[in-house]
Amino acid sequence: MSTDLQHLLLGAAAVVVLVLLITKTKLHPFLALALSALGLGVASGIAPVRAVEAFQDGFGDTLGGSGPTIGLGTLLGGILLGSGGADRIATVFIGSRPVKWIPAAITAAALLIGMPHLFDVSFVMLVPLVYTVAKRSNTHLLWVGLPMAAGLYVSHGLLPPHPSPTLAVSAYGANTGLTILWGLVIGIPMAVLTGPVLTKVISRWFGPAPDLDRGPVQSVSTEPEHRRKPASFTLALITVLLPPGLMLIGTLGTANTAEGTLPYQFFDACNSSVLSLLAAVIFAFFALGVRSGFGLGQLQKMASKGLAPVGAIILILGAGGGFKAMLTETGIDQLISDYAVDWAIPPLLLGWLVAALLRICLGSATVATAAATAIVAPLLSASPGTSPELMVLATASGAVMLSHVNDSGFWLFKEYFQLSVAQTFRTWTLMLSIQSLISLGGVLLLSTVVHG
Repeated sequence: MSTDLQHLLLGAAAVVVLVLLITKTKLHPFLALALSALGLGVASGIAPVRAVEAFQDGFGDTLGGSGPTIGLGTLLGGILLGSGGADRIATVFIGSRPVKWIPAAITAAALLIGMPHLFDVSFVMLVPLVYTVAKRSNTHLLWVGLPMAAGLYVSHGLLPPHPSPTLAVSAYGANTGLTILWGLVIGIPMAVLTGPVLTKVISRWFGPAPDLDRGPVQSVSTEPEHRRKPASFTLALITVLLPPGLMLIGTLGTANTAEGTLPYQFFDACNSSVLSLLAAVIFAFFALGVRSGFGLGQLQKMASKGLAPVGAIILILGAGGGFKAMLTETGIDQLISDYAVDWAIPPLLLGWLVAALLRICLGSATVATAAATAIVAPLLSASPGTSPELMVLATASGAVMLSHVNDSGFWLFKEYFQLSVAQTFRTWTLMLSIQSLISLGGVLLLSTVVHG
């Protein structure tokens, strides 16, 4: 057996071991990624100490690129939720609109609210509103809940600073502003089709209506120490749109100004995800926090609560970077790149397929993206005409495919909306699978005019 073939088989075995460790032994994804990466290094003949060093280097490099973005995005979401800004956006969008417009309105609200925050946190925050709107409009709970989930997941699946797309941006060396731009080009039609349109089409399959009186009780929100004004809808909307707006301005500005000039430096700063999010956090601190009468201690608690769920995700992202570094250390990424020249499958489609398969096996979109980018990243060097931003979107959308019983989001949706497993499959699973396919179609369509 040739050395090259042996290394490729070891790489494939490492992926299989990763899947088995998570699915069969129920090991935490961080430990599974670390053990798979280190095992691959030692099995390939690398000294254990050198294998650990390579893993640590990859861990640090990945978090250096994605950690600050995710952390600041989570801080921003924590202030938006804790100050009542997110609830204000949702209430204004829903208002007293006719029943037929409710799915469209809540999809739009959820898309905005979900942009700076983790899916699980935004979902739990909006569930009481879903129950309230369903009671008020005398409609099936899923008439409101399904489009809400669709709007949140468009942001979660495609747009930085969410973990999966942020990790892919770092792995592929993509431009964050352009990723957001193309993500919105694909995501807005996707939200329309999988939110209000899909809800109307499959409403006959919803099944028995849940008991609206058994819904979750609205959690008691923190009252400002010195009540001044409720959260402003306009300021909350500016808070959400400020980071993507600044990054898009920066992307367009750097493309139309001379490098080294003062305007270029300004636009380049705007195009930084860290600086754009930092500006939004500072704006939210004063516009939504201090203005509404919240004290410094209360704002600190909001931010801390928002950061609490991120620890495990950060570890998984870093371990994914360590796994990718081990593929480089063993030379497997170069072998993949060399062989990829003769493959008939376009890199964008392959990135989607690898992420989709890992998602189906592992359940976690974040873990699927972390492992998929490690495998697929070498293809960019073999396909210089491929847009790295579209590779981000292709991989991230593959990691959305076919959520089922091994995905925590599946059970979150089922339990909060009092559904059977069958109901969850024909609503939640169907919705996310369609989102993944629509996103892939949008990426392939954009690839005809967008190149690397």
